[in-house]
Amino acid sequence: MRRMRKGWLGGLIIVVAVVVVWLATLWLSPRGEGRATGGEVGLVRIEGTIVDGRETGGIFGAMSGAETISEQLHEARRDPRIRAVVLRINSPGGSAAACHEIAAALGALRGDGKPVVAFLGETAASGAYWLASQADRIVATPATLTGSIGVIMELQNLRGLMDKLGIQVEVIKSGAHKDMGAGWRALTSEERRLLQDMVDDIYRQFVQVVSEGRGLPEAKVLELADGSLFTGRQALEKGLVDELGDYELALRRARELAGLPAGAPVRALARPSPWEWLRSSLDTAYSDRYRLFAPGLWLIAPALVPWEGGGA
Repeated sequence: MRRMRKGWLGGLIIVVAVVVVWLATLWLSPRGEGRATGGEVGLVRIEGTIVDGRETGGIFGAMSGAETISEQLHEARRDPRIRAVVLRINSPGGSAAACHEIAAALGALRGDGKPVVAFLGETAASGAYWLASQADRIVATPATLTGSIGVIMELQNLRGLMDKLGIQVEVIKSGAHKDMGAGWRALTSEERRLLQDMVDDIYRQFVQVVSEGRGLPEAKVLELADGSLFTGRQALEKGLVDELGDYELALRRARELAGLPAGAPVRALARPSPWEWLRSSLDTAYSDRYRLFAPGLWLIAPALVPWEGGGA
């Protein structure tokens, strides 16, 4: 009986050691290197408000962080399996600086010869359209709300409310404009001019990005860049999207641009949970580089079978 317990324990230790080594090899190996034949289409989702930093979610809705999205695009750029990327967009827009960061990652991806197709879902407005315009092709549904090319800055003047509540704010500042935009007072005419100059500059950047991305004259873009929203069908007529269709059409276009077969798989580019990563690793265990190694796990299976040897 004691020998049988030792057999179980020894076998379990061997199994754990082999599995740990195997999973570590999977984790540390370059993603996509020899683990699948052919090519794949990478899927990057841009959902909710586009912000700087990491992707977040919560009771106030999802936010797409520029850092997170850029990492996914850089991963697609490095991974030799991924031959094209589909941006699935459902966003009202967001930070211009965040859009600049993501657009730079898109440019690097396309510069390496990997085409990008943008699929516009329910909404792809303002900064979301900024990013879509950087794709090789844009597919929208007829009812998509897109466009809204423009820049807005919103400030609150709570002076009247604060007076009613008897709230006074004492400010000590190093310069005349250090508290510009503070909610406890109105803007001065000089501050309004400075902020308007900032908005106008970002607006010019937006127009230039769309003009270059879509191959449209700036004069044409300026005609459309008054902040107006367009349906997908209207956007097609105005040259802001390339065709109308669904997500499957966007995938088909991505495969065509990359020279991939119709059945080329799609892989969502997102950092998986530990369980999702383990499941994905197990799914690919028998492909290419690991198909000869994984069956070796069965060689140690007998160690798990209770046995009784000679002796006391």
